[in-house]
Amino acid sequence: MDTATIKDWHAHVYFDAATRDSAWALRERIEQAFDIEMGRFHERPVGPHPRFSYQVHFRNEQLAPLISWLTLNRGALTVFVHPNTGQDLEDHRDRAVWLGDSVPLNLGIFTKKD
Repeated sequence: MDTATIKDWHAHVYFDAATRDSAWALRERIEQAFDIEMGRFHERPVGPHPRFSYQVHFRNEQLAPLISWLTLNRGALTVFVHPNTGQDLEDHRDRAVWLGDSVPLNLGIFTKKD
């Protein structure tokens, strides 16, 4: 595949009730450090994400700076990163990068139903 098929990227910061404040503090630091689009702060599982999460939507040219920054600043939080090519199942299942522990995703939402 040509890397030109990558439209942009998502990072999903996972948290739970015990790490909620840390996740919120990280979110604020991301917003201060980057010109970036932040998604909703979900305090329940949403979509394929089995934990509480929020999305960081970023451009291709922000990949190296953001991932480098998250690697050093995420603390104990898990971050799931994937490209957006228009192939949701493959992007989440085969093309993902994990910072921290990986967790099984709910990939069934990407299965077409007749």
